[in-house]
Amino acid sequence: MVRFMSFSSGSCGNCYYLGTQDRGILIDAGVSVRRLRKALDAAGLTEDSFGAVLVTHDHQDHIRHLDKFCQYLHKPVYATDELHQALAFRRSTQDTIAGYRQVLARGRWNDIDGIRVRYFEVPHDATQTVGYAIGMDDCRFVIMTDIGRMTDEAVSFARQADTVVIESNYDMDMLMGGPYTYDLKMRIVQGHGHLSNDECADAIRRFLHPGLRNIFLCHLSEHNNTPQTAFDCSMAVLRESFPQMPSSGAAPDCSGSVLPDASIPSLRCLPRRTPSPLFVL
Repeated sequence: MVRFMSFSSGSCGNCYYLGTQDRGILIDAGVSVRRLRKALDAAGLTEDSFGAVLVTHDHQDHIRHLDKFCQYLHKPVYATDELHQALAFRRSTQDTIAGYRQVLARGRWNDIDGIRVRYFEVPHDATQTVGYAIGMDDCRFVIMTDIGRMTDEAVSFARQADTVVIESNYDMDMLMGGPYTYDLKMRIVQGHGHLSNDECADAIRRFLHPGLRNIFLCHLSEHNNTPQTAFDCSMAVLRESFPQMPSSGAAPDCSGSVLPDASIPSLRCLPRRTPSPLFVL
């Protein structure tokens, strides 16, 4: 039984758990150790529920507390060689990361305590940004957050997954009409920033396949999006492929978007600042 949980998802911090009864991993370290421990305890989990930390990229909302994870959790940190080189020179991690450094091999599956992990690169304006394909028991899981634009490789991995976590960061009209500076708006939309709701929906259209069971929308902007807006945009794609879906009544939050027909993927928005429920995938 594979379970998934988000501790926070957005520019305020990012951290996710994926695991079974006897092994698991964390993805990113954007929440404090105290917050992590509190959320783990509330979900019936402990620090022994995971054995390693994966890093997607070196922006602060994903690694803000990585040094404290090393100091207090003592778990190996897996990342690409390029990312580890960057972390070794960052002020916040340079004194702690060396003793926990584990480099992921390029272009093949890596074994982490019986969990199969493979990374793929995505466009984003960090040192390097990766998504992860993860195999655990019979679960095929893909997470891709902070994507400037969708790639064929990312779509290919998602087509093989039964659960996909994908960024749906902003609504174009809200962004362009909002308070951000012109330069920041251009940074977001020009292919190395973030994925819009429309781009996320197009990606779902490309990777939707009969074995897909769960879609989680992550990293929603606090200022340029709402859960309902992101949810409705991606749900429209599911309704194209599944005419039997109800035309209304589905909610964008983690509690109300489970569909009764198991052949139709469930769609949920992950909360920005609070933990999600612990989902059984």
